[in-house]
Amino acid sequence: MTNIIIAGAVGLILSMLGTPLAIRLFARRGYGQEVREDGVQAHLSKKGTPTMGGVVFVLASLLAYGASHLVMFESPTISGLLVLFLMTGLGAVGFLDDFIKIYKQRSLGLRSGAKALGQLVVGAVFAVLVTQQANVYGITPAETRLSFLRDFGPSIGIVGFTIWVLIMIVGFSNAVNLTDGLDGLASGATAVVLGAYVLIGNWQLRNNCIDQLGPNCYWVRDPLDLAVVAAAVLGSLIGFLWWNAPPAKIFMGDTGSLALGGVLAGLAIATRTQLLLIILAGLCVIITMSVIIQVGFFKMTGKRVFRMAPLQHHFELKGWAETTIVVRFWLIAGLCAAVGLGLFYVEWMPRA
Repeated sequence: MTNIIIAGAVGLILSMLGTPLAIRLFARRGYGQEVREDGVQAHLSKKGTPTMGGVVFVLASLLAYGASHLVMFESPTISGLLVLFLMTGLGAVGFLDDFIKIYKQRSLGLRSGAKALGQLVVGAVFAVLVTQQANVYGITPAETRLSFLRDFGPSIGIVGFTIWVLIMIVGFSNAVNLTDGLDGLASGATAVVLGAYVLIGNWQLRNNCIDQLGPNCYWVRDPLDLAVVAAAVLGSLIGFLWWNAPPAKIFMGDTGSLALGGVLAGLAIATRTQLLLIILAGLCVIITMSVIIQVGFFKMTGKRVFRMAPLQHHFELKGWAETTIVVRFWLIAGLCAAVGLGLFYVEWMPRA
């Protein structure tokens, strides 16, 4: 438990103090946000706001994770390192996207194909490694099976599992990216899910099959370290949110949104709660579905379901204040996480 507290506290402090330094540095170098001319007109005033703030909380998360292990004189685990690799790798893809936007002074960065390729390469490396590296008990960070509250069903094979993991990684990294449309929206919504994974990792540690073999135990390789990873990112994200809350002084950019989507997917895979993430991160799923519905319906009928997609912009065009949308969407994110945690806990109870 001490590891979790240290990781969260160090991440919070580093990000809280580091973000204003990044704001001044990025502003001085002209690393400002480009805004689409055909988007929400109210957003044109945000043009020039420093972006790529995701660099701050990604670095803070890595340092916080390392600090927690140094203080406790413990070695990092393969599960924790793989999730951090996924977060950092996708963050690097996002950084390239952000840098191209800034360098070329346009709202579009990497071409969609190049961006997807980067996500797939990082995801494929993670997918292959996460099924290897067994500990002394023969438990690997992930099995080649699907999972909801724990692994279930037969193995889908390494190829099938790799494809499934890639779908999760690309899907959730893009889902967080779509959610990142208003000041503080993605930061707050993702923080709630990370908090849920701190609790899930801690619960799996206390009911791990290695310590107490039974029908209600969890075959998770490194539950404590996964909770430490979640706490490190959570603390760093809260420190960033202090400056990203409306009106935002800095944006996370694709650097941050892709990294956050990656860490959520990584935690879900390593804690054996892959399908549960759909509920825990329900707000991101709803927002992504709004885009799919809008595009699909428009291609079939030539008409729009929403005034604009993603969903948060629909309510902006209806006249809702940005802060109102952000707070109400945070409430939805909290409810989704609460439902997910409730299902996780209730599933365990009858087996006790």
